[in-house]
Amino acid sequence: MTVQESNKKTGAKKNSGHKAGPLSSDFLKSVAKHPGVYLMMNRQKQILYVGKAKDLRKRLSSYQRSNSAASPKTILLLNKVASIDTILTHTEKEAFILESSLIKKHRPRFNIELKDDKSYPRIKVTLGEEWPRVYKTRRRLKDGSRYFGPYSSAGAMRNTLNLINRMFPLRRCKGRNVKKRTRPCLNYQMGRCLAPCSGKVDKKQYRRILNKVLLVLEGRNRQLRDQLKTDMQKASKNMDFEMAAIFRDQLQALNKTLEKQVVVSNRDQDQDVFGFVRKGVGVGIAVINVRQGMVLGKLEYFLLDPIGDDSEVLGEVLRQFYGREQSIPEELLLPFQIADVLSLSEWLTEMRGRGVDLRIPKRGKGLKLLQMAEANARQIHIDRENREKSWHEMAKNLQAKLNMQRFPARVECLDISNIGGKQPVGSLVCFVEGEKAPKEYRHYSINTAHEPDDYRMMSEVLTRRFKTGRKGDVLPDLLVVDGGKGHLNVARNVLRNKGLQDQVELVSIAKDKENKTDKIYRPGRKNPLNLQRHSPVLFFLMQIRDESHRFGIAFHRRLRHKSTLTSELDNVPGIGPSRKKALLKTMGSLAAVKKAGRKELAAVRGIGSELAEQIWDFFHSFG
Repeated sequence: MTVQESNKKTGAKKNSGHKAGPLSSDFLKSVAKHPGVYLMMNRQKQILYVGKAKDLRKRLSSYQRSNSAASPKTILLLNKVASIDTILTHTEKEAFILESSLIKKHRPRFNIELKDDKSYPRIKVTLGEEWPRVYKTRRRLKDGSRYFGPYSSAGAMRNTLNLINRMFPLRRCKGRNVKKRTRPCLNYQMGRCLAPCSGKVDKKQYRRILNKVLLVLEGRNRQLRDQLKTDMQKASKNMDFEMAAIFRDQLQALNKTLEKQVVVSNRDQDQDVFGFVRKGVGVGIAVINVRQGMVLGKLEYFLLDPIGDDSEVLGEVLRQFYGREQSIPEELLLPFQIADVLSLSEWLTEMRGRGVDLRIPKRGKGLKLLQMAEANARQIHIDRENREKSWHEMAKNLQAKLNMQRFPARVECLDISNIGGKQPVGSLVCFVEGEKAPKEYRHYSINTAHEPDDYRMMSEVLTRRFKTGRKGDVLPDLLVVDGGKGHLNVARNVLRNKGLQDQVELVSIAKDKENKTDKIYRPGRKNPLNLQRHSPVLFFLMQIRDESHRFGIAFHRRLRHKSTLTSELDNVPGIGPSRKKALLKTMGSLAAVKKAGRKELAAVRGIGSELAEQIWDFFHSFG
């Protein structure tokens, strides 16, 4: 959705910054004292920051008064801003919603971003299917399913799934549709599936069991326990002792789980508790999930120098946190008042369908929960400082052991992988200050190599990596290549040809198959470096090399899978995926398609006589 489209949908008006300067007095006088959204852009018209305001003129004027006391990130932003667009809205709530949609669309560099969807797993319940399933996923789609999480602990998520699988035998087979079978699979024999594929269960019974699974995932274990007790007593009263025993076993499994959960309140209330600790230019945020008075989990975030005061930052965090289809509890416990609390409260109420209470506890159990969340937020800073200290010591050790002139803040590693020279690829991974930087990872498809020649393939990839004049390119302080002295010399020659030999340090790592150790080579040395087997430096280089292997293998697997799925039929004009599938399903194989006559091909659904003639001509004209 473009800004202009947003204007139409909100009844908003757009106003562009004047040439006299993005925050000049002339421009500020032209800005309305009205609710709305502002977009700060650089000279290339890239949106750097999106903000909202109850009074746009007053909000933008506050940037004009920014001085050295402002945060470094705010000063950096203002130095990059070349123009400002404003969009007027009718109400603060409209500005609130419009800002959120623009941030989602443009993902501006200087706005807050809670990075969790790619790291934390979730549990998916496929409610849109005839026979729903429950399984782990890292992708969230708009497919009618319900998602629970994210889970900061993969172990906690597995325990939840194991509990569900033990207690409730829902189907585990893959695919949206259940294939009919005369004989159910082994899971049914083991009591782990109700076998809807064989008609062993009706939809009403399956749905009742699924509703109990949803109670577990929603954290309503006490409610489920009461329900299981009632079901057990009812089955016993009806003399259905086998079913009563099943309910009894489910109840016992649930009670064991409840014993392990931390009870923080006697009230059956759902709460999210937010801890907020700012230290230096960083903000640590911990979110503790309390469901029916029991702690279910915790999520942590670190924001580096976010723009805005604490009330604005926490308000933006809440909006992003619950804007991802996160389950919204009836009460949020906050450490202080947030900006736009009324608009946020209305939005949360609409999302939940019921009232949401935003509360700042001053005493009692609510305050204790808030202190617990704050302690966890403070621990984020401590852990980060410890990691930074550990990395700094590691980097100094690496610099000393390799006799490097440069401090290795950015390390890249290249690996070449192929199968007998076929489908060769280069995989480049990047570590910044000891941490993986996945956004900097790169794959290279190698085109010039027609035979297994590692040196030539490495030279091609490195030449492309260090192509001069690339916009925004950042050179590594240390380049690691997988291989021996020959690979190291190839990399050295490429850097020399590019005039980068004094800007990028080099090292190669090669496996010694006889001693089952890794050898480290540096330019100018005949023999490998003498590093102890358990040296932290050696371990770090091995970790980077193994990551490049993993990244390359994953890419190679996708290429092989893609080539396996291709067929000669893909080259026949008029044959798409559906007709290709129909031909192979009817004939049984590609060989059978090639041998088939015109009449046999024409009899296949969706083919016809004209297309059958083309298929026959294609295979017989090419032999």
